[in-house]
Amino acid sequence: MRGGGNCVKIPALTLWQPWASLVAVGAKKIETRSWSTSYRGPLAIHAAKTFTREARTLCLEESFQAMLYNAGINSKNKLPLRFGSILCICRLVDCVKVEQTDGLMAWLERGYVANDYEYSFGDYTPGRYAWILNDVRRLPEPIPAKGRQGLWYWEVPEGVLLP
Repeated sequence: MRGGGNCVKIPALTLWQPWASLVAVGAKKIETRSWSTSYRGPLAIHAAKTFTREARTLCLEESFQAMLYNAGINSKNKLPLRFGSILCICRLVDCVKVEQTDGLMAWLERGYVANDYEYSFGDYTPGRYAWILNDVRRLPEPIPAKGRQGLWYWEVPEGVLLP
């Protein structure tokens, strides 16, 4: 989407940490939402400013620690997570309904499955929507931005490559 001049604007989605970082490092390829979207294409992932107590507790769980540690985003004393910034740009390739779950994995429309770590990173209650992400490009440095609820438009700085 083109704005005034030569600027390019793309949809962005604000996620709480550590989920935003999990997308940025390629560990989370499905984002679950209560709402669907017909949009397909480049999507900026924004880390919310707030770090909730629930999120801090989740960061101590093995599945979260393992993925963050493997991506170099962990230390013994604190999690060096970034907040209030665009962390990566990915491609939203599909949006499907969660059909069923057994508590360990979820079956989604069109044959998608969420299991192992991916399952622990989302809310796969039947009837929710799974946003399928790929071609993640982590930014060399997070870019500060003010997030919003829902899909919002972010002006892509010159030199940032889109997937």
